[in-house]
Amino acid sequence: MKAFIIDRYGKKEVGRIGEMPDPEVRDDDVLIQIHAASINALDSKIKSGEFKLILPYRFPLILGNDLAGRVVRVGARVRSFKPGDEVYARPDDDRIGTFAEFIAVKESSLALKPRNLSMVEAASLPLVALTAWQVLVETAKLKKGQKVLIHAGSGGVGTIAIQLAKHLGAFVATTTSTANVAWVKALGADVVIDYKQQDFATVLRDYDVVLNSLGNGELNKSIQILKPGGHLISISGPPTPAFAIARGLAWPLRQVLRLLSLGIRNKAKKHGSHYTFVFMRADGAQLREIAALFESGAIRPVVDKVFPFQDTHKALAYVDSGRAKGKVVVQMA
Repeated sequence: MKAFIIDRYGKKEVGRIGEMPDPEVRDDDVLIQIHAASINALDSKIKSGEFKLILPYRFPLILGNDLAGRVVRVGARVRSFKPGDEVYARPDDDRIGTFAEFIAVKESSLALKPRNLSMVEAASLPLVALTAWQVLVETAKLKKGQKVLIHAGSGGVGTIAIQLAKHLGAFVATTTSTANVAWVKALGADVVIDYKQQDFATVLRDYDVVLNSLGNGELNKSIQILKPGGHLISISGPPTPAFAIARGLAWPLRQVLRLLSLGIRNKAKKHGSHYTFVFMRADGAQLREIAALFESGAIRPVVDKVFPFQDTHKALAYVDSGRAKGKVVVQMA
């Protein structure tokens, strides 16, 4: 099968389209013909080697972390899917590779795609929607009337997180650049901070939750806007000892992560709030709940650009440029 692959880690590694063996289908796997896959910031982080200690991939590596497509064949133990089903998924992180013609995904990581969405729209969702869900619903347990700051509101996670938080009844603030202020307001944000003109830490006060996807500067300043008992949740790090234990990482690596996150954990504790690192995971059951929200119209997908499969390298470069609003999708055929 044709696939977009990298041969080594490196920021300058462009990637190439080449031939790879067809996926092996285990008893609890579903073989999917991929129609579309979307680009995530995670793809560039994997490509540059940022996660090589946590996720030791082998080369050549097929990139790609979410998909929409059609079921071709199911393993012997699969009961929930049949050939012809239209599905969407974020594969388990040790079995990525959605920039390809086919992939085998565990039944438990898969869901029927929202019926009212095209393959391109559905492909834009799994990773970012699961991230927003696992931060706001599962970790923060966000309630009606609470106040949440979502950094980078025009990004892939931000555009879905704003809509999900509003659906949950929260008051939503977000940060974005001047050009996108009106655009993120239209997504439902109550307060929009133009980070080129304002410092969010001097404007916002007494927030219950912050979703951070940016660097250490924003992470540390986010503590200041939380009320006592507030929750700072970061998807961009630093990882915590709890994360290291959950991943089953070796003791030396656990100590490294403990030290990396010590500063922000202590700062949060001193402030009377707490810090959690969320590394989203594949979850078909959550994708089914998310699909219902899209089918009801409570949330809508936000697709910026669609690239043909042969231009996957251009799609990655476009996302790396920081200009994308919402998601960028690669269409297989």
